Amino acid sequence: MNNSGDNSNIKNGYTKERIMADDRDFGMGRVLYPKNVAPVAAWKIDNSIEISPREARIKIEVIHIECDSFQQICSACGYDEAKIKAKIFDIIEKRGKLHNPFTKSGGVLLGTVDAIGSEFNSQTPIAPGDSVYCITSISGMPIKLESIEAIDYDYGQITCTGYGIIFESFPVRKRMFLDIDPSYALAAVDEASSFFGSYNLAKDIDTVAIIGKSIHTTLLYGAAIKEAKGDNAKIVAIMDNHVNDQLTHEEIASAMSKTIDSTFFVDLTRPMEAFDYIKEEHSTTYLPIKSLHEGSVDLIIVAEDIFGAETVAVALIKPKGNLYFSSVENHYATASLIAETLGKEMTMHSFEQYSHDYPEFTLKLLLKVRDELEALNRLYREKRQKKALTESQSRNMRVTKIGASDDFVFQSLVTKNMVDEVLNIAKYDCNVIIQGETGVGKEKVLSIIHQNSQRRSEPCIKINCATIAENLAESEFFGYEPGAFTGARDAGKKGYFEMANNGILFLDEIGALSINMQSKLLRVLQESQFYRVGGTQQVSVNVRVIVANNINLKKLVKDGEFREDLYYRLNICTIEVPPLRERREDVICLSEAFVDNWRKKYSLEKELSPGALTALYHYDWPGNVRELENVIHRLVISSRNIVLSEEDVTDLLQESTYGELVLNVKKGLMSDNTDFHVLMEQQEKQIIEYALNKCKTTRKAADFLGLPQTTFARKKIKHGL
Repeated sequence: MNNSGDNSNIKNGYTKERIMADDRDFGMGRVLYPKNVAPVAAWKIDNSIEISPREARIKIEVIHIECDSFQQICSACGYDEAKIKAKIFDIIEKRGKLHNPFTKSGGVLLGTVDAIGSEFNSQTPIAPGDSVYCITSISGMPIKLESIEAIDYDYGQITCTGYGIIFESFPVRKRMFLDIDPSYALAAVDEASSFFGSYNLAKDIDTVAIIGKSIHTTLLYGAAIKEAKGDNAKIVAIMDNHVNDQLTHEEIASAMSKTIDSTFFVDLTRPMEAFDYIKEEHSTTYLPIKSLHEGSVDLIIVAEDIFGAETVAVALIKPKGNLYFSSVENHYATASLIAETLGKEMTMHSFEQYSHDYPEFTLKLLLKVRDELEALNRLYREKRQKKALTESQSRNMRVTKIGASDDFVFQSLVTKNMVDEVLNIAKYDCNVIIQGETGVGKEKVLSIIHQNSQRRSEPCIKINCATIAENLAESEFFGYEPGAFTGARDAGKKGYFEMANNGILFLDEIGALSINMQSKLLRVLQESQFYRVGGTQQVSVNVRVIVANNINLKKLVKDGEFREDLYYRLNICTIEVPPLRERREDVICLSEAFVDNWRKKYSLEKELSPGALTALYHYDWPGNVRELENVIHRLVISSRNIVLSEEDVTDLLQESTYGELVLNVKKGLMSDNTDFHVLMEQQEKQIIEYALNKCKTTRKAADFLGLPQTTFARKKIKHGL
């Protein structure tokens, strides 16, 4: 990286082709493939550090990742910070820019001008050393990162080092007010055009509803309305119940109270329930609503893209009112169809395009609500400091918030985001890979997809590929004609694909299929046609294929055990179901749910004590949800007490650990290539771990095994326990 003002990395000997490309269309010379498209549309661009005469280089300090992109990355990585960082580096390595291929979005950044080409002439004069906001989306900007120091989950931002390349056409603004925190400033810059658009629409209205996606941007939309109308407009915010799981609804409403007159919290995924709640509970406040056909709001700003937000908006808008969509992803077309079915006339607007004036307008809004944004920042910081789970808290944990989607019970943010991703994927009629360890709930994920897809009324055929004999696989999948082989039914037989026609075919443990069968499966996926065994006529089917495997399919491809072309045909979307140990909050609500299920089945009074919940919470659950359900079932049956105690749980878990230890020894002895020393090391580690779990202290564990304490301690350290 250069020091400010050092232009030694400017490539004066640039090729004529590159310079002509830059003259013709800024940034085109950086496009690697496909050629002849704009950088924002390219799959890969050149992010090399050298700059042409008409480029400048920015030393990056903070990147604000567009909200949907940030959520998708975090969800895909299970909110594991190391994985999130690796994912961001991976996107940049593959694409030369931070452009999420899943959401097709980027973000904006803050940095310092590092070097400027000799012919660079931007709309805003800048010089090396200037601190600037890059207003343009980073989805078209060559970027290279060296490190990521921190991740801000509240704003969707990363503090990092690296560089970005800007072209003359890229709008930038100098950072004039250094006391404005870049956290909310960058978030505002990313939505700047939408704020300006809402300001223009609000000049002739009286009542505004903001269906907000985040607290800080909702505040800024409110500030834009105030700028247009002063205190004459009535402004309400409508937010999803889970808009921010770290803050209470009261804290959120209080943080926005100076700008927003009233805030409603609803489940946007159930729009009619949300509408009824607003209509019945708040009919005497700012939203007096009589019916779906007679909404009361002059202008509704739809900033949230959860399916259902558009329905709430259409229901609340008054006839001939204005509906403003801040993003093309906010279901503009769906809202239009809903309005048509309700016979409601309204004017729909999409977000504004770039205007030279809107960065200054956004800065004005920031200054107006800076006090509220600073207070919100302090609240975020306080919550982050209190986030860690303490032992005393865990011993008294109770289910305070449970999510349930198609019988998929959860409490953790990790699972919530995974379920949100599944619900999003469900509506797209594409092939899906579901990956995760044995027992994590892959079939539950399948159920969510099926029940929320357009094929919900059609069959969902579930097949475990590991149970199909190889010599029968073709006839099982594709069926056979009468007399196709000895023992064939006289009437023939339909295969799995015909049984699942117009619905979903779920192939569990797909990695167990032979390479030969994988080839035949690939052909059906490509052509949607096949021949029955012994048949001469092609059978056409319309099937959505969803597969699952407990071993990463990409690894099987690398090992030559799974066809690469079949993998890419299936891998339109991949859902990673995290193991239970990575979403421990779910242990609490799942345990309660399982106890309730068995209690009802056996007509018993049973409940888990706080100590029992704590013991369950801290166990690693190698068998995941399936093991947890089994343990709870055994607890309910074996304990004679109404209250299941910590001791009950501990005894049963230790018994399970010992049984697993014996089973592992047997497996090791049955292996074709048994290494005595490796086997003994593995068993020694498990025995030491078992003794520690049972006895809690090193001294007691050593006594339990009949070992000197020093010997036990040395073995404990040796195995990293």
